[in-house]
Amino acid sequence: MNIYGVLAIYRFEMARTKRTILQSVVSPVISTSLYFVVFGSAIGSQIREIDGVSYGSFIVPGLIMLTLLTQSISNASFSIYFPKFVGTIYELLSAPVSYFEIVLGYVGAAATKSIMLGLIILATAGFFVPLEIAHPLWMLAFLILTAVTFSLFGFIIGIWADNFEKLQLVPLLIVTPLAFLGGSFYSISMLPPIWQKISLLNPVLYLVSGFRWSFFESQDVAVSVSLGMILLFLAICIGIVWWILKTGYQLKS
Repeated sequence: MNIYGVLAIYRFEMARTKRTILQSVVSPVISTSLYFVVFGSAIGSQIREIDGVSYGSFIVPGLIMLTLLTQSISNASFSIYFPKFVGTIYELLSAPVSYFEIVLGYVGAAATKSIMLGLIILATAGFFVPLEIAHPLWMLAFLILTAVTFSLFGFIIGIWADNFEKLQLVPLLIVTPLAFLGGSFYSISMLPPIWQKISLLNPVLYLVSGFRWSFFESQDVAVSVSLGMILLFLAICIGIVWWILKTGYQLKS
């Protein structure tokens, strides 16, 4: 493996975060803080507790997961789409690095940035609500698995998109609504039975439920099912990326 090539891509992408610190870090943290103010104060005054957890604390895992999903996709998709847009992708493809190393560099950087942002938001949440993490190792495991999986998903979107409209299509019209409807701000046990069953069709529910369990041991579905779902999605993303690398889809044309 050309470790120097991987590190070059990784460091370049991480350096881009420093150049856009307001957009990459400050903006998501401020947005999340506003969620705490609006949801934690306004709705929290009406809903005191869910599963024995104060509402302000209950929404923390959902907010982190919401940010993690959107930022992982955004970071990875833009990082590979922009070289395609400006034409520098051909210089990268002619360099002595394999497709696997290119993916490793871009996805590794996107996942790292998302994980760092998730931890920053977790620290920020501590200023608003009391937090206890029942299973910190499982929390980190879900955090890392989700960041890597959706960074791969974002990489796929960046390869597929041939304009900026398509680049934003999936995150805005599919992922974000699924995240809001996936139990980020509520437990599906609060819904009527028919909507509880419909919610089980939402893949984001399993991510949020497993992540919330690592904090409060509160869950909408079994943690083993949550872990199995994210590993399944990870396997699907790896399979699609493997196909892209094998066929050169949208890379050689």
